[in-house]
Amino acid sequence: MTINIQPKEIKSFFYSQYFSDGLRITIGVLLPALVLTQFHNLGFGVDMSLGALCVSIVDTPGPVAHKRNAMAISSLCIFLVAIITCFARLNLYALGAEVTLFSFFFSMLTVYGNRAAFVGTGALLVMILMMDEPITPDQILTVSLVILLGGIWYMIFSLVFFGIRPYRAAQQALGENIFDIAQFLRIKADFYDPSTDIDENYRKLVSQQIQVSQHQDLVREILFKSRLLVRESTTESRVLVLTFVDLVDLFENIMATHYDYAYMRESFKGTGVLEKISRIIHQMANEVDNAAFIVLLNTKRKQPFDFLPELEELKTKIDALDITHETSNLVLKKILINLRDVNSKIASIYGYYSSNSARLLFEDRRKIEYSKFVTSQDYAPHVFTDNLSFNSAAFKHALRVSAMCLLGFMVAKFISTGHHSYWILLTIIVILKPGFSLTKQRNYQRLIGTVSGGIIGIGILLLVHNKTAEFAFMVFFMLGCYSFQRLNYVVSVLLMTPYILILFSFLGVNNIVTERITDTIIGSVIAFIASYSIFPSWEFEQVNGYLSDVICANANYLQKIAESLSGKPMDITEYKLARKDVFVKSGNLSAAFERMTSEPKSKQRNVKEMHKFVVLNHILSSYIATVAAELMDKSVPDPQPEIIRSVRKSLATLNDVSKKLGGAKTELLSEHVNIIADTNPKTPEPFTDETLLKEQLGFINKMSTDISRVTDNLVA
Repeated sequence: MTINIQPKEIKSFFYSQYFSDGLRITIGVLLPALVLTQFHNLGFGVDMSLGALCVSIVDTPGPVAHKRNAMAISSLCIFLVAIITCFARLNLYALGAEVTLFSFFFSMLTVYGNRAAFVGTGALLVMILMMDEPITPDQILTVSLVILLGGIWYMIFSLVFFGIRPYRAAQQALGENIFDIAQFLRIKADFYDPSTDIDENYRKLVSQQIQVSQHQDLVREILFKSRLLVRESTTESRVLVLTFVDLVDLFENIMATHYDYAYMRESFKGTGVLEKISRIIHQMANEVDNAAFIVLLNTKRKQPFDFLPELEELKTKIDALDITHETSNLVLKKILINLRDVNSKIASIYGYYSSNSARLLFEDRRKIEYSKFVTSQDYAPHVFTDNLSFNSAAFKHALRVSAMCLLGFMVAKFISTGHHSYWILLTIIVILKPGFSLTKQRNYQRLIGTVSGGIIGIGILLLVHNKTAEFAFMVFFMLGCYSFQRLNYVVSVLLMTPYILILFSFLGVNNIVTERITDTIIGSVIAFIASYSIFPSWEFEQVNGYLSDVICANANYLQKIAESLSGKPMDITEYKLARKDVFVKSGNLSAAFERMTSEPKSKQRNVKEMHKFVVLNHILSSYIATVAAELMDKSVPDPQPEIIRSVRKSLATLNDVSKKLGGAKTELLSEHVNIIADTNPKTPEPFTDETLLKEQLGFINKMSTDISRVTDNLVA
């Protein structure tokens, strides 16, 4: 199977957003220098490429309108910073002051989100690269205008690139998200394999959930913040939106295939049923993978593998247990129902890419207000000023970057013996992140990549003496560097170093490998020490916020189910918003936990209890999703006292947990509903699988109580 999958993975990379980004950035940055070199003006060509490079940092996945605005602002910023830097470099003290102030100001832009932070990085990059440029005062305006022209060129080139294929970015992001969910499904399948360690598998599941959550957020941004995609009635736009809506439903179905695995393994060992379930889920994951390729390649495909015979065979095995097995097989029947739902969603996604998709696209579907599913960033000036406080992590990060850039500047000017000591500052701004764990990770990745890439670069320069071949190698490394910068930072830096060494060789500068490695090590050491000792940001200091957020989200999710059980019609939009909130908050908590475990042991607090909390939260969310999946397409009878009391008890427990963590409170079912439920003398008509429903609600109650106990240990 591995032999068959590998070529697909290679092909998917060349169709992915990563390679597309790398190709766009490589052409956009390289072309100005190549063209102007043909007109014997390499200097202006390099300056124009510098402007394009700085603006390309902002060109990350997202709505095209956001890209356009950010790249326009970035072009203006690099123009102003280039002018100021060229004048400031005439006086050492003025340049030091500029480095200090600009490092602080542009690092503070993180308060406006990632794209604004990239605008700041581009501005700092042009400042650092212009510090040592031998430019006379009469050349300053001309050079700065050429840099501005490079930024504008890249912005236009990027917008034209997306204008030619306006749906491509959305297809690529959606395809990546489907791949993530396929891997999530495989991890879920392993729970049914008796040889799999349950605790270790939970770690994998939590880690994968972070990937799923991040990519879902990106797809929401691209789809629901783009008028072109949401409001147009073209086939392409409708296919993308409907595929994503069904994909999120599919993810909920996968979450809903969750039970007490240890108990199930003990109860049904030796029957072969669990192994059969695991094989079917793995096969379904392969079909989800195939769906990702269909979306990524934008092709038409036939219907997926027919799972009905497999599911019927599973049903026969489950039914046989009625006679031969002592334990109730009700839970297995519920799993079978979940698998049928998953199969239905997979077929639905395939249907959008089949030859008769036009009929499917214009069927009646529930109306969803997509704008509610994305958050808007506030760019008001008060957001910046409100964060000028030691209570703000962004403020402390900006101070740290500012202080370390000043230190790096002094080391570069007074201690370092190299001629390209700006690499020290460049390393600091690239490596130094708001949290210690991210800084530590980037430090390790950059050092490994730089040293390894340096060896490769030296080998090429020593062995290859043909300029055309060297140029081909440079373009290859450049393309790889920009393609892997979001996918694998180690590989990106490894390819960046020989690309830079060959580039400097073309510019007549040789023997800089030792200088680059030395300056990278100096910058890395400065950044690492700073992240540990200067206004450090540790995850345990802010983890309570993540904990309370996820508890409130789960309580709100459960509240929607409680309202449905009480007889209130379920509002689809509100329900899906609650579900989305749980997915996002759970992903944030899992990411925070992973960052905590990579911090020094002395700075970790209650790691075992935190891991328990993360796992219990996942189980709780999965069980709520299980009940939700049961209720979504079924009519609910009159409220049942026992069921409503169970839900009220769980909500009360979650509210108590939220209170301990300093979070908000979710309203319980109204007393009116409670009175009806408790005083209704009639015996209500039972739910389908009412016994299992009561068991699931009872398990939600148990999970809520377990979370409460773990929380007591965390806040003690």
